[in-house]
Amino acid sequence: MEEHRSGFVNIIGRPNVGKSTLLNALVGEKMSIITHKPQTTRHRLVAILNEERFQIIFSDTPGIVKNPAYKMHNSMNRFVKGAFEDADIMIYMVTPNEPFDPEIQLLNKLKDLKIPTYLVLNKIDIGTEEEIEKTISVWKEQINFSKIFRISALQKTETQNLLGNIIEELPEGPVYYPKDQITDRPMRFFVTEIIRQHIMTIYKQEIPYSCEVIIEYYQENQPSKKGNITKIGAIIFVNRETQKQILIGKGGSLIKKLGTQSRKDIEAFINTPVFLELHVKVKKDWRDNEQMLNKLGYQ
Repeated sequence: MEEHRSGFVNIIGRPNVGKSTLLNALVGEKMSIITHKPQTTRHRLVAILNEERFQIIFSDTPGIVKNPAYKMHNSMNRFVKGAFEDADIMIYMVTPNEPFDPEIQLLNKLKDLKIPTYLVLNKIDIGTEEEIEKTISVWKEQINFSKIFRISALQKTETQNLLGNIIEELPEGPVYYPKDQITDRPMRFFVTEIIRQHIMTIYKQEIPYSCEVIIEYYQENQPSKKGNITKIGAIIFVNRETQKQILIGKGGSLIKKLGTQSRKDIEAFINTPVFLELHVKVKKDWRDNEQMLNKLGYQ
């Protein structure tokens, strides 16, 4: 009987290097929200890839925040630090021309790892060969990576080669999660991520970074004129009253746009009609409020 392989493969790196895009490419599901804005991912997300002979537990982490401005940033860095504790394979992602920054102490932890550690250079479709070679050379001088991969996570270039190497280096191990399970997160979490993704794309400047979403209610199989639907109520927290007004928009135009776009993606994700109700509340300095951060899952 063929041995079963399993393990934890953790993806870390600076903000906006493409960690979430890579996760989605590897597992074939839209598990992490993806926008062009940095610091999109705020939580550590587990995505599980199952086949008969293996189970890979991927972990997407927030981008490393070099100079934390809020307690929320400290919590995000703790999620990254936690990725060092349970990894069987570590992936560090960079992009062309990204320098090695010795002031980021977490990078020094990579030097001491006794597990396979991959340098994955992403976005090769937008970098020149000279930039790519120079970046690889800079990082090889600092850290003795087990393997180096050049990929485009967005175009899925060489992502299957990366996945094949991961499978080969997985240790023999048990089935950690049921084979039909694809994540450790509840559906409510993904709903908040979908809403937050559309906040990222619709609004500008500081607004997306000042917002957090929490589910007030999630009611499945609710009767309606069109059959059973899922009713969802979400609260969007902001720091200031002026941000609330911007989020709502003139005559409620922007909050309506946010609700419409979010609802369509939620329906596609859970495969059922959805009634979505959005409310905006002001919670001053929520990013430094430990009680609030705990409620939002940062602690």
